[in-house]
Amino acid sequence: MSLNPWWVRLVTSASAVVFLVVALAIRAFSGGALEQYSGTALYASIVYATVVFLWPPVTPLVAGGITTGFCWLVEVAQLTPVPAALSARSLLARFVLGVQFDPTDLAWYPVGVVPLVALHWLIRVRARNRTPATAPV
Repeated sequence: MSLNPWWVRLVTSASAVVFLVVALAIRAFSGGALEQYSGTALYASIVYATVVFLWPPVTPLVAGGITTGFCWLVEVAQLTPVPAALSARSLLARFVLGVQFDPTDLAWYPVGVVPLVALHWLIRVRARNRTPATAPV
């Protein structure tokens, strides 16, 4: 039994909303390192959900690699003035691109990705195990 793309998109959309709400709640009621690092990990979780939403048959390792690579690329791009300039003009750009490079973020992105890779893998294994065995020919 393969996972229905409609179901995958529904779950990933709901997950992304939950990740965003949790990140905003932590930001509203917390501060300091917890806000910074949880926000980084949850950002990566939202990107992972987006990758799976856009490409439901993607394998967990490929989705994790794409997500981590994208997050690292965005972080490294912050070494240039472009993300800061765009972020000064747009709140959405600020959320997506950030403002300044923080090397610690490079380690926190996988913290948001690895649990989702494991959960995604587990869901795929369970779906595959529910597939009825084919009768011998």
